[in-house]
Amino acid sequence: MTKTFTEFTTQAILKIGNEELLEPYSKSSQLDLFTFIWAKDEPIEIIVDSIPFTVQPNQIIALTNIQYFKYLSGGNATVYQFNREFYCIKDHDKEVSCVGILFYGNSVIPIIDLNKDEIESFQTLHKVFLEELETADNIQAEMLRMLMARFIIKTTRIVKSKAGLGKTYDAKTETIRQFNLLVDTHYKESHNVAFYAGKMNKSPKTLSNSFSGYGKSPLQIIHDRIILEAKRLLFYTEKSAKEIAFELGFEDASHFSRLFKKHSGVSPVEFKGSLQKEAIEN
Repeated sequence: MTKTFTEFTTQAILKIGNEELLEPYSKSSQLDLFTFIWAKDEPIEIIVDSIPFTVQPNQIIALTNIQYFKYLSGGNATVYQFNREFYCIKDHDKEVSCVGILFYGNSVIPIIDLNKDEIESFQTLHKVFLEELETADNIQAEMLRMLMARFIIKTTRIVKSKAGLGKTYDAKTETIRQFNLLVDTHYKESHNVAFYAGKMNKSPKTLSNSFSGYGKSPLQIIHDRIILEAKRLLFYTEKSAKEIAFELGFEDASHFSRLFKKHSGVSPVEFKGSLQKEAIEN
C-alpha cells in the first residue's frame, strides 16, 4: 500500500509504501526520486547502475535520483521516495541535505545496518509519518519535511558513528562531500584535479592530502564518475563509443577508450557487445 503527498505550489512529491513502489522498476530506469529502501525480515535483491546489491534484513540503502535502478525480488520492505522539490528546496545543514553525507560523502552506495534500538526508533518514526500523511491541514507539508529531515539525520548519525571516525569526520567528510558534488556537476567539463582544487580554493596537493585514508584519490573519483556515466550510456542508450567520448568531454575518442579499458578491463565496444550478447541469451 502506497501513500502519496503532493504539493501543487512546489510540485513536491513524497511517497511512502512497500515493495509496490519498486515494482515499476522491473526494467532498469533512472529513479528520478531520492529513495530509501528498508529491508525488514527478508532480503531485497536490486541492481543499481548495473551492479547487483542485496539489502539484508534490518538494513537501509540510500539511493540518489540520478541512479539507474532495477528491482529483482524481496518483500515486506519499507520504501521512502521524494523529489528535490519536497526536501531539497529547504535550507538544511550541509550534512543532511540532498547533497549531504548520505548522497555525496561516500565512495560507495551507503547501506546502513540497524541494531535493535535503532529498528524500534525507525519503526516509531514510520508510524508518525503515516499518521501525518492522514492529517491534511496547512502545516502538513512542513511536518512531513521535518520528519524526513529527522529520518535523514538519524541515518546520517548511524553512518558517521559506525564509520568510527568521530569528531575528525566532519572536516574531512565536508571536503570529500564538496569534491564529490563538484565532480558530479563538472565531470564532463574537466577531468583534472587542479580544476576542482581551484574551485575549492585549495592546491591540488592539499586537496589530495585530504583524501588520505579515504581509499580513493581525487583523480580516481573523477575517473570513476566518468566511467560510471560511460557505462550508463553504453547500457541504456544506442550511442556509439565515439559519441559517448565527446559527450563526456574527450577531444580524442581513443583517450576515452584507453581510460575505459584501464578501469573496466575491456574496451567500450567490447563492453557494449557483451551487453548485447547477454540480452540475446536472456
